[in-house]
Amino acid sequence: MGLFSFTQEIAIDLGTANTIIIHNGKIVVNAPSIVALDRRTDKLLAVGERAQQMHGKTHENIRTIRPLRDGVIADFYAAEQMIRGMVKMAFKTSRWFSPSLRMVVCIPSGSTEVEIRAVRDSSEHAGGRDVYMIYEPMAAALGIGLDVEAPEGNMIVDIGGGSTEIAVISLGGIVSNKSIRIAGDDLTADIQEYMRRQHNIKVGERTAEIIKINVGSALTELENPPEDFIVHGPNQMTALPMEVPVSYQEIAHCIEKSISKIEAAVLSALEQTPPELYADIVRNGIYLAGGGAMLRGLDKRLRDKIGIPFHIAEDPLLAVAKGTGIALKNIDKFSFLIR
Repeated sequence: MGLFSFTQEIAIDLGTANTIIIHNGKIVVNAPSIVALDRRTDKLLAVGERAQQMHGKTHENIRTIRPLRDGVIADFYAAEQMIRGMVKMAFKTSRWFSPSLRMVVCIPSGSTEVEIRAVRDSSEHAGGRDVYMIYEPMAAALGIGLDVEAPEGNMIVDIGGGSTEIAVISLGGIVSNKSIRIAGDDLTADIQEYMRRQHNIKVGERTAEIIKINVGSALTELENPPEDFIVHGPNQMTALPMEVPVSYQEIAHCIEKSISKIEAAVLSALEQTPPELYADIVRNGIYLAGGGAMLRGLDKRLRDKIGIPFHIAEDPLLAVAKGTGIALKNIDKFSFLIR
């Protein structure tokens, strides 16, 4: 397709934590899903990385919003502004020329009709002329490189920011799925709560996220453990500055409950799987995708608990986006895309 043709094709992985846009097979935008709006006029001030830097540091005239909660659109206006801002970043278009867009957008497999319509409307308002949708586990399977149309069972566990999607895929369709609203954001909230209760120190959402990345772990015993992470913040009682070293064992204890819920959901999805496909899954193993797959020791913990090998996708953060890009190229071939 030429540069100046009036229809451009893009694939959007609209995530609770990050939004990724793919155009011509290349990732053109990979930014946090957050916008900064002017409180008085509701004008868009910043989107993505710049809005992320403002998060938690704003004055009364600016508000930062994460438009998606639990994988679905929670703030309709902010979501539309965010998609529009990110599409602009992707094309760097002039004001006079905005291409009409053909989009493939990712949605959680547990989405209700209303949630699906919210994504469609937001995408259309942001300039999408043809909007197709694909379920996240399906996109993750494509991104990992599985043959989704083969008559054999593959199981995907996609742990994102707002929801964990578990699905068994065979013959180009989802045979059994389970979508739970426990994912990366909940682990971050667990860490905030723990730091407050255990160490008497207040930490913001961004700091908790950094703790999770640096010393997050699903196991209390790791082969090559990360160094303790030093957290700075105000004491809750005295408001005087504190510095607290946090070890990976502590974090493993504090996110234990949420991880157990993810384990239980995987087991419950396996229970609903037909026996023929179950045999395939035991043979092929289960694939982990999404940012949550990068939690240290998670694959080992799940393997020990369930007794089936778990494979982490090559690039877990980008698996869903890559799959959405593949779906975009094969719009006419794949029957599982939703119009």
